[in-house]
Amino acid sequence: MVEIKTDTALETMREAGRVVANTLAAVRGTAAVGVRLRELDEAARAVLAAAGARSPFLGYRPPFAPTPFPAVICASVNDAVDHGIPGDYRLRDGDLVSIDCGAELDGWTGDAAVSFTVGTPRPADLELIAATKQALEAGIAAATVGHRIGDISHAISSVARRARCGMPTDFGGHGIGRRMHEDPHVPNHGRPGRGYPLRHGLTIAIEPMLMAGGQNAYRTDPDGWTLRTVDGSRAAHFEHTIAVTEDGPRILTLP
Repeated sequence: MVEIKTDTALETMREAGRVVANTLAAVRGTAAVGVRLRELDEAARAVLAAAGARSPFLGYRPPFAPTPFPAVICASVNDAVDHGIPGDYRLRDGDLVSIDCGAELDGWTGDAAVSFTVGTPRPADLELIAATKQALEAGIAAATVGHRIGDISHAISSVARRARCGMPTDFGGHGIGRRMHEDPHVPNHGRPGRGYPLRHGLTIAIEPMLMAGGQNAYRTDPDGWTLRTVDGSRAAHFEHTIAVTEDGPRILTLP
């Protein structure tokens, strides 16, 4: 069932989204050569605690997962596409890092992701990051009243095709609100004019994940969580929680 939010609910979701944005900023500010991924998770926990928010990631266990997720962020490095578990890996010069984070505040949820490089960037990584961010922006721009979910999906996939990047076909965006994952599903591949109609008050997380090698296939690590490119190519991930409104798409996960 798709829940259409009231304007009051959107304002509360905006506050949850602000916590997400501040958490991502703190994580990015902590990331440096030699820093362990678990230290990034610790930085995120501190921001969530200070805001009085809880993590919808911690303890989350979808049907595909063998164990509950043990952290408040997903930290995915280089060929990891998403769902990376932050452990003892120390960041190295030139790493491409994707951080996904959520926050629940006063019963409402925000979810966002960002990719960046540590140390000296590879030009190809900067191009991949730019293309993924452009795919997100295209998806958001298509999230207008009167359009359908397929218009968002088509906008994202068009950018990915032009960049000659692949995207994991089983994963994409989602509805969001009282819970992190709600209806409707927001695929990153699709045809315009198809799918659920976009109405004022619909809140969704749009999240393209681009893989530089051009393949859509991926593999899962033995931890049951981390998704990786099958060819070892690098991946990037961007996400925002947005509200469809009569005035156009409203990004809820900004500072």
